[in-house]
Amino acid sequence: MLTDKKISVVLPCHNEEVNILPMYERLLLVLQKITPQFEIIFADNNSTDNSPSILRQLAQKDQRVAVVYFARNFGDADHGYSAGTEIASGDAVVWIDCDFQDPPEMIEQFVAKWLQGYQVVYGIRIKRQANFLMRLGYKFFYRVFNKMSYLDIPKDAGDFCLIDHQVAEVLNSMPERDRFVRGLRAWAGFKQTGIEYVRPERLAGQTSVNIFDYIKVSKRAIMSFSYAPLELISQLGLLVTVLALVAIVVYFVLALIYPDSPKGIPTVIILILFLGGIQLLALSVIGDYLGRIFEEVKQRPKYVIKEILNQPAKKR
Repeated sequence: MLTDKKISVVLPCHNEEVNILPMYERLLLVLQKITPQFEIIFADNNSTDNSPSILRQLAQKDQRVAVVYFARNFGDADHGYSAGTEIASGDAVVWIDCDFQDPPEMIEQFVAKWLQGYQVVYGIRIKRQANFLMRLGYKFFYRVFNKMSYLDIPKDAGDFCLIDHQVAEVLNSMPERDRFVRGLRAWAGFKQTGIEYVRPERLAGQTSVNIFDYIKVSKRAIMSFSYAPLELISQLGLLVTVLALVAIVVYFVLALIYPDSPKGIPTVIILILFLGGIQLLALSVIGDYLGRIFEEVKQRPKYVIKEILNQPAKKR
């Protein structure tokens, strides 16, 4: 045993009927070597397969298994991590996907680092077993996000992590509806470290996340933790203004030198389209920020929970 402290494991899931039981059994093998006290919390995001029934049977069989059922699908896994963390009663909380792309055996290394005094221990994906375009897209996103963000966001660090209960309480207190939990985790601070690993493909089943979902998450991450798009609009506006002033001077000089030269209507059309495109781009960026502000000021709940099975009793 590494510790006698309680460990909570939170797993968001959506249509993971083929992975739930294998993940539960594998987690048992790992957690029983780490601590005699643990709980496994599944957050079901309104699955349409047999996942809700499997989770109910599992909770009836093992009281250490808690299940959170959402009233509808509330989007990606960030809400599942948030809901599970809110009810977790452990001294530390582990976030892990249910598809085996994050190896449960690494939890032992996370706990060892936690016992050394680190309050956040995250996995760093040094390599992915995925197609070339996906790997390239992930690498590009993390580096662009790191450059644009006002936070020091660890490169190639996903949601897979262990957080101390003190960090969990800070994250639970954050009221954001449009949540990007790995960004919130970095924003919270505390003593953090990473452990490198190779991320494999899914064990079984098909992912419900497509390229448009990844783009949506990328936009949310950047606009939640960066003012760079707004600053880019200002810089672009200044550049266009300077170019316009230079063009006016050049045009005036050419008119004096070549008074009989033809005036180009195509040039005017191109300039109008160019400036119109810049204006639309600027409006779209501002509109994205305004849309997120609109969602936050409505103060709706982050998610709606329909039912909780075996809800843990909070120690604190």
